Amino acid sequence: MASIEETNAELKRTAFQKKAVVKLSANEVMELAKSYFPERGYRANVTGRPGYLLVMGRAEGLLPRVTGEIAARQNVGKPGTTLVTVDAAGERLGPEMKAFLAWLRAESKARNAAVAS
Repeated sequence: MASIEETNAELKRTAFQKKAVVKLSANEVMELAKSYFPERGYRANVTGRPGYLLVMGRAEGLLPRVTGEIAARQNVGKPGTTLVTVDAAGERLGPEMKAFLAWLRAESKARNAAVAS
């Protein structure tokens, strides 16, 4: 079992935090995240706070389990835009969160292009 210092160093090394703005509702973001992460081996459940989703997974690297959080705040800046904040740590979960944000941005652009045409 890893010491507290080793675990803290691993958390810092694998941490991923990022914000993105998309033109989807907060509910759409949560539903997309709830379907995205189970396909990749993680559990994704809403928390008691509205607009928050918790992503949990098994051991990765030195970490005995990994967790991530996705927050979505609607109508930030302009009406119709949603601020999505992701925060995670894990050998695989960090890159998976990065891939999720890229996929979410592409999904948002595709849906808005379909509506515009």
